Amino acid sequence: MLKANPHISSWSLFGESSELPDVLHCETIAARSVQYDWELAPHRHARLHQVLLVQRGRGEAQLEGQLRALPPMSLVNVPSSVVHAFRFERGTQGWVTTLPDVMLDALAPGHGGEVRGALAQAAVVPAPAPLAGLVAQLMSEFEGRAPARALVLRGLGATLVGYTARLLAEHADAAVDRAAPPPLLARFQALLDEQLTARWSVADYARALAVTPGHLSRLTRDATGQPASKLIDEHLVREARRQLAYTQAPVGAVAEALGFADTAHFSRVFARATGMSPRAFRQGLGAQGGR
Repeated sequence: MLKANPHISSWSLFGESSELPDVLHCETIAARSVQYDWELAPHRHARLHQVLLVQRGRGEAQLEGQLRALPPMSLVNVPSSVVHAFRFERGTQGWVTTLPDVMLDALAPGHGGEVRGALAQAAVVPAPAPLAGLVAQLMSEFEGRAPARALVLRGLGATLVGYTARLLAEHADAAVDRAAPPPLLARFQALLDEQLTARWSVADYARALAVTPGHLSRLTRDATGQPASKLIDEHLVREARRQLAYTQAPVGAVAEALGFADTAHFSRVFARATGMSPRAFRQGLGAQGGR
């Protein structure tokens, strides 16, 4: 049985030190599980979406506190920020594919629609046998350095995401029941979209919501593990990453579109959140495309 843990960690699992070091990440279940005696404590991933496929062996998943058995050929969908934990039988074989939310946004634009709605559900569903071949191919491509590697990874990643959404739609009853976010948090999240370019502070958002800044930050920390200031920065930087990755707009134009008075200030905010400048981020994506 999985152990309870009162302290929920946020793990990167996507390069550990960089914001977007690769198109996606793929590793075997054993690669990380053996380090923790095949049991991973409750944790969550900000801005990262995971799809696990248990090919052989078995285990148990804990998704938002609900236990799910993992027989052979189980597919586990773990949306970003979902608290999850795993216990695997020793020797379990399978793969973990991690995709940045910015990639999912490109594959399934917006936050509505059938695909995005399905992918937003934490669930364990049975997987057809051919899916193991697809993920094995993705793993092989990830470990290699063949020409057009990034392009092939994006294509295989899109295929995996598409099949995952389809399986989740077919097994909608397998989705984990997640508590609806508190109304105040939902209003805060809506304001983040509405005031994206206004450069509001925590105090501004708290004033609009008729609460104190401290109350707002306590609410967001309880619900997401992050203070309100961090969520504001993440929301802004996520949009910046999207524009840098999927448009040809100059960095200065991206900064202006996001409400920054000058490019230097935007670059400092972006670098503080990601560990790299906007230009370095974009150049890194270009380098991946040529691999």
